[in-house]
Amino acid sequence: MNLKRVVTHIACGLLFASCGAYFNQPVVNEQARIGETSGFSTKLVEFPEPAEPIVAGVYNFKDQTGQYKNVENGSTFSTAVSQGATTMLIKALEDSKWFTPIERENLGNLLNERNIIRSTRDEYRKNSNPNQPNLPPLLYAGVLLEGGIISYDSNIITGGLGARYFGVGGSTQYRQDRITVYLRAVSTSSGKILKTVYISKTILSQAIDASLFRYVNFQRLLEVETGYTKNEPVQLAMKEAIEKAVHALIIEGIKDRLWSTKSGNDLNDKLVQEYLEEKKQEESTRLYEREFFDQTFKNAMSIDLGGALYKGDYGAGNFAPLIRLGYNTSLTDFMSLGLKGGLFKLESESSFEDTFGHLDLNLEFNLLKNDRFAPFVYAGGGIIIGFGDGANLGLDEEQTDGKFQYGFGINYNVSPKISLRLWGEHNIPFTDLIDGVESGKYTDFYYNFGLGLQYHFNFSSKSKTTDKPLENNGDEN
Repeated sequence: MNLKRVVTHIACGLLFASCGAYFNQPVVNEQARIGETSGFSTKLVEFPEPAEPIVAGVYNFKDQTGQYKNVENGSTFSTAVSQGATTMLIKALEDSKWFTPIERENLGNLLNERNIIRSTRDEYRKNSNPNQPNLPPLLYAGVLLEGGIISYDSNIITGGLGARYFGVGGSTQYRQDRITVYLRAVSTSSGKILKTVYISKTILSQAIDASLFRYVNFQRLLEVETGYTKNEPVQLAMKEAIEKAVHALIIEGIKDRLWSTKSGNDLNDKLVQEYLEEKKQEESTRLYEREFFDQTFKNAMSIDLGGALYKGDYGAGNFAPLIRLGYNTSLTDFMSLGLKGGLFKLESESSFEDTFGHLDLNLEFNLLKNDRFAPFVYAGGGIIIGFGDGANLGLDEEQTDGKFQYGFGINYNVSPKISLRLWGEHNIPFTDLIDGVESGKYTDFYYNFGLGLQYHFNFSSKSKTTDKPLENNGDEN
């Protein structure tokens, strides 16, 4: 398959990766519809019922970000998030069945209307019906729900991918924003803040396009463009974050025995345990939805198995076996010092074949130390020792020469003590006699590749002892 076809297939793949949106393009006016549910709405509606609903008042759950919409050109005075967060929160409280929301956002309107009703009844009672009942009292809230949208961060991650060859190509771009809400429950009897929860939700925007631009004949130009952009609605992301906040507030209250499900302690404990496991998992992923891994061990022993590939005066080489042992110690959170030593074999496709030993000292940089998949790069110097007997034309027996090496790889942390690593490196000896032949402008060199197993540990500190006798501060019996 030629390169042109490969690029064409890549462009088609980018185009049809999310073909549902592409083939559902709006071409006619749509009728009004019932509002969409978020990804968390069903879970909130199906949540177990409470032992007794809580009367809750929400005066104002407002936008506290002060953030305006981002536009590529010019400026806008439109806010980045909806100003109807209070209404969304009341709807979430109603869906959960755990709260009986009462009107407090427009309390002035409610009180005015009640005054009108009261004055009308008083007038009616005087003129025709002295037994007209009084207006029933308003419900009062046992809990006030406060908080708001405290953050809207734009472009926390952006990126894309594209390729073009002879006028045929495609590209994809993405952008991720982030909205954050806080919700707290306040006791109206004491003013004590009972619980506070913090929820964030990302908002994804994607763009995919493909194009063709080329001459198909003399003075005949073919140009084709297609694609689409897909933006996650901010309103739905905001709705989901608020619903998740209500759900978290309920379970936090169950955990602290502020309220309970109708089914009792067994279901309470199950819900709390599931919530704590989810919370632990989410806390470990940190900001960019990658699982956070805290490596506290400072030392590591390793064993690597792999192969070496010779490049020298005998031309192309064969892949030959390699084994080595190593020790690493951390200097900082992102940098460590490593000592490696082992045996490897170099051989060419013709007449060269020999066994060597090596000892390397490297400075290694861990690029993402808090990720389970952590890339690393390293560089350093070392020595290479020849074990040849002269027949294989390599370095003489016990002859040593210096070298320089650099490499890169990726480390996967299976557990705090065990990790796997895949690596490759380029070795440049300071001699052209690796294969016993000194010829050409450049010295011989070789590549090493391998898969390693690391065991992480700390040296146990010896407990300090003292010869000072114990003092007896009490009376002997």
